[in-house]
Amino acid sequence: MGETGRHKWFSFPHHRSASATSIPQMPQHNNPGETPTEFLCPITGFLMSDPVVVASGQTFERVSVQVCRNLGFAPKLHDGSQPDLSTVIPNLAMKSTILSWCDRNKMKHPRPPDYAYVEGVVRTRMDSVPGHRISKSEILPPLAETSNSNSNSNSNSQSDYESVMGAIRSRSRNSISSTSTTSLPFHQNRPANHSTRIPSSFTSSFPPMSPEEEEIVNKLSSVDTIDHEQGLIQLRKTTRTNESTRISLCTDRILSLLRSLIVSRYNIVQTNAAASLVNLSLEKPNKLKIVRSGFVPLLIDVLKSGSTEAQEHVIGALFSLAVEEENKMVIGVLGAVEPLLHALRSSESERARQDAALALYHLSLIPNNRNRLVRAGAVPVMLSMIRSGESASRILLLLCNLAACSEGKGAMLDGNAVAILVGKLRESGGDGAEEAAARENCVGALLTLSVGNMRFRGLASEVGLEEVLTEIVESESGGARLKEKAVKILQTLRGGDGEFGEGAEVREWNRMLEASGLSRSQFQQGGQNGGFAYSSQF
Repeated sequence: MGETGRHKWFSFPHHRSASATSIPQMPQHNNPGETPTEFLCPITGFLMSDPVVVASGQTFERVSVQVCRNLGFAPKLHDGSQPDLSTVIPNLAMKSTILSWCDRNKMKHPRPPDYAYVEGVVRTRMDSVPGHRISKSEILPPLAETSNSNSNSNSNSQSDYESVMGAIRSRSRNSISSTSTTSLPFHQNRPANHSTRIPSSFTSSFPPMSPEEEEIVNKLSSVDTIDHEQGLIQLRKTTRTNESTRISLCTDRILSLLRSLIVSRYNIVQTNAAASLVNLSLEKPNKLKIVRSGFVPLLIDVLKSGSTEAQEHVIGALFSLAVEEENKMVIGVLGAVEPLLHALRSSESERARQDAALALYHLSLIPNNRNRLVRAGAVPVMLSMIRSGESASRILLLLCNLAACSEGKGAMLDGNAVAILVGKLRESGGDGAEEAAARENCVGALLTLSVGNMRFRGLASEVGLEEVLTEIVESESGGARLKEKAVKILQTLRGGDGEFGEGAEVREWNRMLEASGLSRSQFQQGGQNGGFAYSSQF
């Protein structure tokens, strides 16, 4: 699995010897060799009936995760790493894809695996690698379910989602609990007697601190909110420019405190906590650690209802975290796409809109998030923004990704994207860097739309795309990549090296003749003697 989340951890035979009678026989759904690897649970090897995403971003069968958590065991992955099973979120997109795949292949929908069977498989794995265990304190209690062996679609209900979110928040606040801030409205002036109670045992469960960390932790764990402000400001300033400090201060202790403070009811506390998290997230080693610490649901909460300045920092944090490949799926599954799209459309801050566009761009690099964006109504929003000239180059980059999936391509063509993009090309004649980037991304989006799409040629002809692209190719200005993309679209429109047009049919006919050992003239002569005359009309 690792980065792609698709490698098996270990494989198990579907038929066992008589000596394995202690492990119940598991029903076979299908031949895994004929099934896309990502549809199979890495623990059981069977088609997943109830896929869930764990905190580290991989997808497994729900029962498999429950068994591992109940046994306090984290299997070693193919790449040598271990998954973080502390939280699970239903992967509805994967489940829908699996069911659609079953329907297309006329297969029965997968059933939940038998709990005893999965437990036997995991125990066998535990015996073979006894050193790979996690402590009980690191495992959240399993989600309450009516039956382990009869789980169904109800496990993907809203109540299940809320129970998972409750587990995440409970875990996040395990070391810090607020007493009076939870019911107060947002305001920057707080009562002098306001305090946050921190358990006295908080610092005992972590390794020794450096003097710098100790000073910050003492302020963040104080009972006085004024100390919280000072500690966050110090953390924010310290991590603003120093890379090594950003890494050294991204400790479990500080992250645990930040989880509580980032949802503070006080604007100044919330804002500085969010800004500090942005700084910490800039370093690659910290990105996975922050997501696995349970920050994403908290960031989404702030993005939906936090102060304006805090929202701006949260968008920046999500952008920074989305750059990491292993975070993309988790951030999308946990529901960041819709609020980011809302921020892109409605935020009053230009910086927030730009960061939201970049966050969505990085999230849309994986197929599931592209579909989420399309279903959330992203295409008409973005086409409208291009018309008005808002963040054009970044929006066009995002549209390039959406055009790569069938749902996105259909939505763009239905939304008159070809005419809008051609109009943008006619308008963007400036020599500035922003204009040049917009033109290249615009042509890139048109190129992606043109691939394998019969509707594109007709729509392009109606709006005069060939004329516009010819001007780009013949112009002395413009970069090599821009002209290369324009040439590829022209080839498609003219039937050159593209997939459509009469020229493509002629080339296919010639390939058939060459394969049969006949030349074109020989074939035409044969037609005159009663055979078939050559024609480009198939």
